[in-house]
Amino acid sequence: MSDVLDARPVRPGEDFSRVALTEPALALLDALWERHGPLMFHQSGGCCDGSAPMCYPAGEFLTGDADEQLGVFDLPGRGELGFWMSKEQFAYWSHTHLTVDVVTGRGSGFSLEAPEGKRFLIRSEILDIP
Repeated sequence: MSDVLDARPVRPGEDFSRVALTEPALALLDALWERHGPLMFHQSGGCCDGSAPMCYPAGEFLTGDADEQLGVFDLPGRGELGFWMSKEQFAYWSHTHLTVDVVTGRGSGFSLEAPEGKRFLIRSEILDIP
């Protein structure tokens, strides 16, 4: 996929990006950052929001031992945005590269983009890693 921003790798021993943002995702994040300040993503393995990453004000969703940080985005003109996933979900998706995109439609009421009439969506492809 062209026109994406790759996250900086943060997992020990990895030198490749596992997560990217499309230009529409960047534009929406810029607007959300303007209103809410620094942001973060969390991708859970839950039944209700497991297919869409949830966007929160940074630190509002508490991460811990059950979570894995997959990367950090350096958002132009804004700052760092971390992308987290539950370790249980990562066990299933460890072989994929994730691209956060935006589509029209209502997502979860807990994610910051919900009132915008848009929702973040994960697009995935198989990673070519040993």
